[in-house]
Amino acid sequence: MSTVKNYIGLAISIVMLFGSCQKINSALDTPIVQYYKIQVKTTSTIPTISNLDGLTVKFTNFKEGIVRSGTIAHGQLLMDSLPPGLYSINIAGLRKDDLEDSYYLNAGVVNYGIVKNDQQLNLAVSGLKQSPLVFSQIYYSGSAPFYFRDQFYEIYNNSEETVYLDGLHFATLTPTIATQVLPVWPTEDGDKYVYGDRVWKIPGKGKEYPLLPGESIHIAQFAANHKLAQYNPSSPIDCSTAEFEFNMDNPNFPNQPALDMQHVFYNGNSSKGSVPQYLTSVFGAAYVIFRIPEASNWDPVNNINLRTRNLGTTSTQLFAKIPRSYLLDAVEAGHNANMITAKRVPAEVDAGMTYVGATYIGQAVARKVREKKEDGRPFYMDTNNSTDDFERNIAPQFRRNGEKKPNWSHAN
Repeated sequence: MSTVKNYIGLAISIVMLFGSCQKINSALDTPIVQYYKIQVKTTSTIPTISNLDGLTVKFTNFKEGIVRSGTIAHGQLLMDSLPPGLYSINIAGLRKDDLEDSYYLNAGVVNYGIVKNDQQLNLAVSGLKQSPLVFSQIYYSGSAPFYFRDQFYEIYNNSEETVYLDGLHFATLTPTIATQVLPVWPTEDGDKYVYGDRVWKIPGKGKEYPLLPGESIHIAQFAANHKLAQYNPSSPIDCSTAEFEFNMDNPNFPNQPALDMQHVFYNGNSSKGSVPQYLTSVFGAAYVIFRIPEASNWDPVNNINLRTRNLGTTSTQLFAKIPRSYLLDAVEAGHNANMITAKRVPAEVDAGMTYVGATYIGQAVARKVREKKEDGRPFYMDTNNSTDDFERNIAPQFRRNGEKKPNWSHAN
């Protein structure tokens, strides 16, 4: 009986082996995966820039780890030999316009399906004028165990000219965290705005707060030494030397020597609201700094045309319409690298996304130094692509690259 069982087992093994060989042979006979080509055509939305030749087009398939790039010539690019899949496609580059102003140009799409041959994609390229002011460091993740009062934002003069900070606006955009479910805005808004959740501004009458080339300022959620026992000894940062703070009139977190930011807008009002804290998402938010042109009157509290709700929901919360032309710098942060498929801001504002990968880990993002000037001050990368422009998971530190304090800082 044992011998019979052995023969039966051998026969089954042979059949299974033969079947497997047949499957292997069938797999080898399967046609090679089809590769596709796509034509990208470009137009400029900036009246003083017409020639887009030389801009780089980057194709990224995050799931498969595929990155390909090419260069625009005669207004277009033909990219071939692309495996099928979902791609992030971005156009970027620095260009001077007819008036010799420098712009970082961007355009892009995310989750674009390349699923057939000879597709054509038309992209309108726009961008921001090269800004004298940039976010040089953002610390949003908070520190263990679950402490978020130590958030801060560092803003740096990356130019060769003195900039006056008086009236400079700071805002976080909605959605407050990266999400695939994006808001629906009024059709008539077109692509003219980004939408502020809460807006603040630096006080001053015009020339009270000069920032020289190579100088930086800090805006803290709460401008105290967070390492003290009454706050969070696990915090990595002392914010007591910050120049400004978002004072929310919370008696448990009393006013500090830092200057108070002026509150501008929240849910259609100038009042700060009922919650005594200004917490930006520990998962990463979208941050902008902007300046209102002298000839403009931007008032989303009193002008109903400068605020709107999300038409994709029944929520009545109102958001401020911030013209993209006002923006000086924008940085989008998310949970991790994969969240770039859930971008909230258009590519012309920030073509990428930065991240630290977790919450309450006491780590920040900091802009990369492109070069050091002869006097030792840093000159930062600013390509309007936060994926490329920022170092990630760094220990937060005020003026980590030798930036200087303004002489009016209370910390001098």
